[in-house]
Amino acid sequence: MHYYQFHIGDYMSHTRHLTLYEDLAYRRLLDFYFLHEQPIKHRDIARQIGMREHEEDVLTVLNEFFLSTPEGFVNPRADKEIQQYKEFSEAGKRGAAKRWSKPPHEEANSPPNAPPIATNNHKPITNNHKPKKEKATVVACPEFVEKQVWDDFMLIRKAKNAPMTETALKGIEGEAKKAGWSLNMAIAESVSRGWQSFKAEWVKEKLTQSEQRQNTMNQLTRGLSTPKTPFWAKPETNVLEADDVERKRLL
Repeated sequence: MHYYQFHIGDYMSHTRHLTLYEDLAYRRLLDFYFLHEQPIKHRDIARQIGMREHEEDVLTVLNEFFLSTPEGFVNPRADKEIQQYKEFSEAGKRGAAKRWSKPPHEEANSPPNAPPIATNNHKPITNNHKPKKEKATVVACPEFVEKQVWDDFMLIRKAKNAPMTETALKGIEGEAKKAGWSLNMAIAESVSRGWQSFKAEWVKEKLTQSEQRQNTMNQLTRGLSTPKTPFWAKPETNVLEADDVERKRLL
């Protein structure tokens, strides 16, 4: 037997008085007995279970828990367990033989290695023919946009199932320029209002002339734009020399 039931409660109640070496000897003797399923010969058993230096402890256990017979030491309880195991094994063999036996002039009930039975199941393994959706390319935070502002904006777009794309970002940049705003200001305004995008017309009423100048100034100082004609430039004036003024007065 390569396996046997071990009842911890019964074992402890019968072996609590043993020393450590005696307890070890009893466990090894039980393992040896179940493995070989035959009486134990006391003359070599201490060496066979690896306790040659503790032969006295081994003999003490043999005399207490095993019965001495002409064939060797036996354990009645272990013999009972072994007998039950053999009966169970034989019953299983008889059942298998009966199940696979071949009646006269007939085929076996169900041969163990029967060929596979063909089926008419022609359905595909899966019916999922939907095309895979391509994931949107991740757009990095623009150079002149604050990282925290950009992260908050991405959270809003994600919540509204609107992934950020290069095309969408260019559209927001164009609307920000229409409004005279920097990209960072436009995105920050969208975050504060919970918008997933930005339109110049949405903030048209909010801008004053001074704010437009200030926004344009911010872009110029950051190098975001270079207007062809600066808003602070005054109309060209002809500076006349003093003598020219006097000459025109006399004409």
